[in-house]
Amino acid sequence: MKVRGAALWRAVLLLVLLAAIAGGAWLWFDWARFARAPLAVASTGQSIDVARGSSFKDIVRDLRDRGVTKASPLYWRVLAMEMHASGRLHAGEFALRPGMTPRDLIGDMAAGKVMQRNFTIVDGWTFADLRRALAAVDTITHDTAGLDDAAIMKQVGAEGDQPEGRFLPETYAYVKGDTDSSIFKRSYAAMVKTLDAAWPARAPDLPLASPYEALILASIVEKETGRADERPRIAGVFVRRLEQHVLLQTDPTVIYGMGAAYTGNIHKSDLTTDTPYNTYTRAGLPPTPIALPGRAAIQAALHPADGKELYFVARGDGSHVFSATLEEHNKAVACYQLKRCQ
Repeated sequence: MKVRGAALWRAVLLLVLLAAIAGGAWLWFDWARFARAPLAVASTGQSIDVARGSSFKDIVRDLRDRGVTKASPLYWRVLAMEMHASGRLHAGEFALRPGMTPRDLIGDMAAGKVMQRNFTIVDGWTFADLRRALAAVDTITHDTAGLDDAAIMKQVGAEGDQPEGRFLPETYAYVKGDTDSSIFKRSYAAMVKTLDAAWPARAPDLPLASPYEALILASIVEKETGRADERPRIAGVFVRRLEQHVLLQTDPTVIYGMGAAYTGNIHKSDLTTDTPYNTYTRAGLPPTPIALPGRAAIQAALHPADGKELYFVARGDGSHVFSATLEEHNKAVACYQLKRCQ
């Protein structure tokens, strides 16, 4: 009986051991499946925001609450230990990408690969447009809110300068929580660098006394056309007018000078009402840029097309008709503006 009882106990112990091995193997394979299986992320643009001081438990709870994972917190803890990431996860916003695995996410957090966002300054925006657009971005810290334009220029290191035209249209990467002042500083520095590189390589004998005058001309070119093929030709028209001391007579400068009085239409009375920006009443360039010109407009202003044209008129489809004489121009105006084509 004793022998039979001992054999029974050995059999029970063996079964328990086999069950433990099987259970352990199942847990191992289930954990390995968890570590390499994609998280429940259906679309791009999702993220998890890890605040400073968040515990690992807080991070996993957030992921579970949002339905990104159903896995046990223990599985996540073991994964972090296996990746030697425990205790060194960074704070910040991390992207949740379709197809991303728990191992990918822990790796990003351990490496501090915070989510990159983009803010684009559009060619032809005014500085006021730029301020409004930045103020509307809720992932940026607005440390310039309440500051006037002069204070912002002081922040970027250009105290006393006018802000219009000084910030380069481009796409700027940032991470959640970055300040709007950092965007101003970077775009201002980018414009300085662009002008510093472009000015020495300008075409010879331009009627422009400084890089700032080139910036003013570029802003006018920017507002007159969005067509790449026309920018050098339009710049050429204005350069020849400056050389021949002919009024620039460009509507975008008049509109800029009208400020809030401009409601979408420009009238003949607006063309005769004098302001510092009315190029129908004042000779030469306006006192400041009228917009933020892009690189292409700056290049056009510094490398205008050769030719004899002194006039151009919009066709109505985004392109322009160029003329060398007033007679030709008047015919083009009659055709494309007054619809009296002969």
